[in-house]
Amino acid sequence: MNIFTAMPDIKQVIMKGPTKASILTTFGIQVDLRVVDRESFGSAIAYFTGSKEHNIRLRELAVRAGLKLNEYGIFREKDDRKLGGRQEEDIYKVLGLQYVPPELREDRGEIEAAQKHGLPQLVEMKDIRGDLHVHSIWSDGTLEVEELAGLAAEKGYAYIALTDHSQGLGVARGLSEERLREQIAAVSALNRRLKGIRIMTGTEVNIRTDGSLDFDDMLLQKLDIVVASVHSGFKQSKERLTQRIVRAMEHPQVSIIGHISGRLIGERDAYDLDMEQVLDTAVRTHTALEINAYPLRLDLHESYLKPARDRGVPIVISTDAHAPGQFDNMQYGVAIARRGWLEKKDVLNTLPAAGLLKKLAKTSRR
Repeated sequence: MNIFTAMPDIKQVIMKGPTKASILTTFGIQVDLRVVDRESFGSAIAYFTGSKEHNIRLRELAVRAGLKLNEYGIFREKDDRKLGGRQEEDIYKVLGLQYVPPELREDRGEIEAAQKHGLPQLVEMKDIRGDLHVHSIWSDGTLEVEELAGLAAEKGYAYIALTDHSQGLGVARGLSEERLREQIAAVSALNRRLKGIRIMTGTEVNIRTDGSLDFDDMLLQKLDIVVASVHSGFKQSKERLTQRIVRAMEHPQVSIIGHISGRLIGERDAYDLDMEQVLDTAVRTHTALEINAYPLRLDLHESYLKPARDRGVPIVISTDAHAPGQFDNMQYGVAIARRGWLEKKDVLNTLPAAGLLKKLAKTSRR
C-alpha cells in the first residue's frame, strides 16, 4: 500500500488501509487496490469484474440454492462452509453455470446462456490474421509501406490493407487519383519482393455530405479493399447522417464502413445514427462494419455488436494505425469484440487472405 500510494501521477490519496487503498490520478481517474487472502482471490476478481447487475443475478441464484456469495468466496448458508473462491471458475461451477468470461459479465443474457452451457467461444488475439485499416507516409502516416509490412509480419499477420486517405481529406494529405494509381503500382512491385505477408491495395475513401464518394468508381474497382468513412459534416441531422452511411454501403465497391459513429472519446461525442437501419442495410448489402481499435475511437460501440452478430452483419477489427506501436492497439479492438459476444467466425480478418478476398469480392459484385 505504501508503494501504491507513492506512485507518480497521483493527485490525491482518497483513503489508505491495510487491505484497501484508493487514489485519484492527475488524469482524473480513480484507482482502487484491494488485497485479499489467496483463497479468496478468484471470487474477488469475479466480484470486481462483474457489473452490479451481473453480481445481483449471481447472488439471487446462490440464495435460491441455499448459498451465500460475496467477494471472499461462495459458502453454504446453513453451516458457512466455504465451497470455493480460490479460482474465478469456482463461483460459476458451484452455481451450476458455464464459466462466464469477464467481458460478458453485464447481465445481457450471459446468465441464461451459461445455464444452458451455450456461451460463445469468444474471438482471441491469436485468431487475427491481418489489419485492414492502415495508413502510410503517402498520406498522414509516419511509416513507409515496406516498414508497415515488416511490423505486421512481426505480429504474425498474413496481410495488411493499405488504406491511405482519399483526395477529399486535404488535412490528412489525401491521395489524388493519380497518386493512388502510383501507389497501386508501387504495392504491386513490393508484393513481388515480400515473403510471408501480402499488402492489399485499398483506400479510406471519404463519404461526402451527400453520401457520394470522392474517388471515381473505375478507380475503386482496382482496389482489394475500400473502407468508406465520414470525416466531416458531423452536425447533420440523424436522418441525413444515416442516409449518408446507407448510400455509401449501397455503393458496389465499398467493402467496409470505418469508425461509424465518428466519436473521439473525451473529445467528440458520437453523431446520431439510426443504427437499426444501418444494421439492416449492412445485411442487405453485405457491407462489413469496422471495430476501430484506436483508443480514442473504440468504434463500433459494443452495444451494437451482438445485434449485428445476430443479424449476420460482417465485422472487421482494424487499428487505423498511423505510427509505430499502433498495431498493438488491435488488443483493444479484440476486447470490444469479445464484449459484443463475437466469435472467430464473426470477424472477417480471422480468415486467410484468399478467404477474406473471396468474401469481399461477394460484396463488390452485389
